Amino acid sequence: MSSQFAADSGSRRAERMRLLAQPVAVVVLVVAVLGWAFGQDLSEVTRRSLNVPKIVELSWQHFLISLAVACIVVLVAVPLGVLLSRPWARRAAPLVIGLANIGQAAPSVGLLVLFFLVTNGTTGFWIAVLPMALYALLPVLRNTIVGLQQVDPSLIDAGRGIGMSGAKVLLRIELPLSIPFILAGLRTALVLAVGTATLALFVGAGGLGELIDTGYKLNNWTVLSVGAVLAMALALLVDWLGALAETYLSPRGLR
Repeated sequence: MSSQFAADSGSRRAERMRLLAQPVAVVVLVVAVLGWAFGQDLSEVTRRSLNVPKIVELSWQHFLISLAVACIVVLVAVPLGVLLSRPWARRAAPLVIGLANIGQAAPSVGLLVLFFLVTNGTTGFWIAVLPMALYALLPVLRNTIVGLQQVDPSLIDAGRGIGMSGAKVLLRIELPLSIPFILAGLRTALVLAVGTATLALFVGAGGLGELIDTGYKLNNWTVLSVGAVLAMALALLVDWLGALAETYLSPRGLR
């Protein structure tokens, strides 16, 4: 018992240290790369891509795309997962998860191009967001279903025994106990969204992929490195926020 307690305490301590160290590492990485880039004698072409207003604009676009994808995923996947976890709808769960698997198994750039073609060559923010949301849907959907299925049936029976309706049992017992699973799925979906958002430039939605693409086409390693590192830093920051949510939004008894 004491060894198990010590192991749990060590694990929690390591997680707290990681939560403290990760944002610091991200800031140090970004400052170091930007300092290296702006410390060089940049050509006129490079300065058009590497300047503070441009970097802020592209980073903001990237963030908005990722945020929109996350919001759509939560609004679709969590209610759908709840629906598919109900006894009368469980037979449909494998079919829906299979369709979501197809969305994630397909290359993300392929989904973007397909959606671009289906919409008759329309470009813009939502043309990037919607296929990316389909790509990131599976982790939240699957974790919502798994989280609800792992709730102890005796707790559900106890809730019904004291007169709770099905909706109250869901809201007060099942969903709170499923939060760690849902948040873990959302954390994965957010990181996927940030990564795939680098492809948004192909449909005119901007984002940090523009710096990566520009650097590659011009064979300019400075521009390419800045775009890649900023995208990676944003993914690490989102992962950190997800870890914070998992740690502090889960019910106290499940931490």
